Formats: sequence, C-alpha cells, structure tokens
Amino acid sequence: MNSNSLNPKKLLNTKWTATKPINKEKHFLITEVEFDEDGILVHCLIEAIISKRSEPIDWTQLKNHDTWLQGWK
Repeated sequence: MNSNSLNPKKLLNTKWTATKPINKEKHFLITEVEFDEDGILVHCLIEAIISKRSEPIDWTQLKNHDTWLQGWK
C-alpha cells in the first residue's frame, strides 16, 4: 500500500515499524480505530508488540516515512 494513499478505514490490525525505536519498541499494531458519524477517523490506538503498551496516535503521522514504515521490517 502506498502510504500517501493510506486509507483510515483499512488501518485496523495493520503492522508498523518505528524507524527510531523507543524503549526497544520497534514493531507496532493498530488495535483500535473509531470513526465519527461522518466517517472521519477520530481515534486510533497503536500498541507496541513487545510490551503491549498502547497509546493514541494521530493516524496521519503514519504517512511520515522518517518515523513509520508499513509492515514489520
């Protein structure tokens, strides 16, 4: 998938790799997405595979190739 055409409706359960791992957390999974009545993504939760720590993320940050790569690298 070309990340410039990232579809918020297909984000759930997608895998991501952090280009600059924090706390040795490198591989992540989108575990929650929530849309408003207009179909706009209003909530996105990303979970670190190694620690199970999760936090909200602005899904548009995933388009930044300097920070995120799609899939597990």
